[in-house]
Amino acid sequence: MTTTVLLTGFEPFNQQPINPAWEAVRALEGWAEQGIAVHVRQLPCVFGAAADLLRDAIEAIGPDVVIAVGQAGGRADITVERIAINIDDAPIADNRAVQLVDEPIVPGGPAAYFATLPIKAIVHALRAAGLPASVSQTAGTFVCNHVFYQLMHMLREQPVRAGFIHIPFLPQQAARQPVPTASMALVDMVEALKIAVRTACAVAGDLREAGGGTH
Repeated sequence: MTTTVLLTGFEPFNQQPINPAWEAVRALEGWAEQGIAVHVRQLPCVFGAAADLLRDAIEAIGPDVVIAVGQAGGRADITVERIAINIDDAPIADNRAVQLVDEPIVPGGPAAYFATLPIKAIVHALRAAGLPASVSQTAGTFVCNHVFYQLMHMLREQPVRAGFIHIPFLPQQAARQPVPTASMALVDMVEALKIAVRTACAVAGDLREAGGGTH
């Protein structure tokens, strides 16, 4: 049985010419191995529109696993997010010049959702492969968290493993920063996503065989 995976990455934002999230995700377009089939989509760095495109992709693809990927400039490792919170509080404007402040993502929705990815298993597998990784307790309050929260809200009653992973700057981005900043090579980011996908799919496959859900 094939496990269908949806990976998303954002377009560049904040006047950056490149976004490592999209560069890493698009490298896996069409990747398939051992019963895993990957589909990728680029999301705009725009409140609302990003979630709309994500919803369309989920409806069209019907994935078993969804991993949204974003850039976390300044972080030194692959950070697997634990929790999405119901607030938009943008430190900068999105790509349509919208800067939301203290706005709920889903009015009346839960304060937070936890990822249903096997976050610690993913981190363990990444470290075992020699890639720096950790569990993160905050996805921020910008468009990354917005998409993460909307993703979990969409799938709250569906047996789909889902969550969010942040990745560092690429070296060429770090080189343009005014102070020394952590970075990671694209080849390592791509390998990290492969490992995350394999780990998530193993859990999703076990649940399907047992006839269980993800919540």
